[in-house]
Amino acid sequence: METSAQSPSAAGKSGRPVSRGLVSAAAVLVALAALLVIAGRFSLLPGFGGLFGDETHDRTGPAVLKSIQNMNRYEGAVGNFQVVVDLEKDAKLLPDAIRGTRTLYVGAGTVGAYVDFARLADENVTVNADRTEAVLRLPHATLGDPALDPARSYAVSKERGLLDRLGDLFSDNPAGEQAVQKVAVQHIADAARDSGLAQRAEKNTTAMLEGLLRSLGFRQVSVTYA
Repeated sequence: METSAQSPSAAGKSGRPVSRGLVSAAAVLVALAALLVIAGRFSLLPGFGGLFGDETHDRTGPAVLKSIQNMNRYEGAVGNFQVVVDLEKDAKLLPDAIRGTRTLYVGAGTVGAYVDFARLADENVTVNADRTEAVLRLPHATLGDPALDPARSYAVSKERGLLDRLGDLFSDNPAGEQAVQKVAVQHIADAARDSGLAQRAEKNTTAMLEGLLRSLGFRQVSVTYA
């Protein structure tokens, strides 16, 4: 009985076209996937961004209490502020279409004004013998740090050059808004200083203390700030 066997050289020759075909097909698939990702990222094809059906999963652990501070102050007023930030960054030798960013951002936040009672000493409070008159000498009201409200703050538009868009592909925080948020906080702080918020806090603190002390039997209450 005769048996026929294919020589190794023949097997090698027949296997080459199959191997090359698989490599070519894989290369085409990889290139197509990269093209789809870039097209969706840069909105080159309308409606293509949601093709992959992004899903969000919140696996955040529980919040941990790090410290507690006793608050020895009275917040007499809170101001609500809003600012429209128009922040542009340009490259010196490149046109904006190649390198540069411009962001239009609406920042909304609050600033509190308070009187610090922790700084009071015995000589800051004077009471007469029959406890009918009280004189209080308090420090001036202080403005707290601005608190930006993420629910009311948003980017209206973002313009980025080609290099900035490509850089976002490899960034952990593409098109981050930290820069415009810092500018918004600074403008809100400046507006709070010029708004008379501290004076309003002192007025409200005076009214609170007068009402409190009169309810305790004091007929004359004097509150001053120094």
